[in-house]
Amino acid sequence: MLGLLRWLGEFSLFIGKVLRSAHKPPYHWREIGRQMDDVGTRSFPLVGVAGAAIGVVLAMQTRSTLARFGAEALIPPMIAISVVRELGPVITALMVAGRIGAGFAAELGSMKVTEQIDAMDVAAIDPIKYLVVTRVIACTLMAPILTIYADFLALTGGYIAASFSMETSLRLYLDASLEIIAFADVFPSVAKTAIFGFLIGVVGCFHGFTAEGGTAGVGKSATSSVVISSLLVILANIVLVKLSLALFE
Repeated sequence: MLGLLRWLGEFSLFIGKVLRSAHKPPYHWREIGRQMDDVGTRSFPLVGVAGAAIGVVLAMQTRSTLARFGAEALIPPMIAISVVRELGPVITALMVAGRIGAGFAAELGSMKVTEQIDAMDVAAIDPIKYLVVTRVIACTLMAPILTIYADFLALTGGYIAASFSMETSLRLYLDASLEIIAFADVFPSVAKTAIFGFLIGVVGCFHGFTAEGGTAGVGKSATSSVVISSLLVILANIVLVKLSLALFE
């Protein structure tokens, strides 16, 4: 319990430092762009495969269930509402946590144990501003874009799987899918992924900055980053779903 409370205190102080540094110049736009490329562009293949797989699996599973009730026509809207509301944002966040969170922790942890971060302090360069804020901003901005990309591929994968098992045209599939999706479904789901991205970025950077014990400590920090960021994404999703239902239903 004492270890948990100590971690929460240190983590809260770290978030405070990040938020204070975020609005103060200078703004390292080039580094932010480089991190956005790393977080976003290089995550497209992983997120795309995960999104397409979600759509295919949902199409196969829902068909076997709905066929018992003669409701196969509900497959497209069920896939659309499931992906857009929950599966797309959560699965994307977990994929990003596994790839980006571990990467942040390992990269910054290596800099920490080799005293490169201390050297930046000596050179009058704010390491929080240059190393952490840029990564957190990039992760926060790219998470919604990756979610939209995953949603699109999930719907595409659902159509491909459904077209093999039932005769349906692309026009009919899109009409049935998009007809049920409203603003209250899309906006909260995409907006909450920005919060997921913020949590993933902060947790990864925090564990990198607190790494110690050489290479073994770096590996431990990367593992802890993935576990804790994934857990925070799931817990935050519970709160955000409740909030979105209260505001948009």
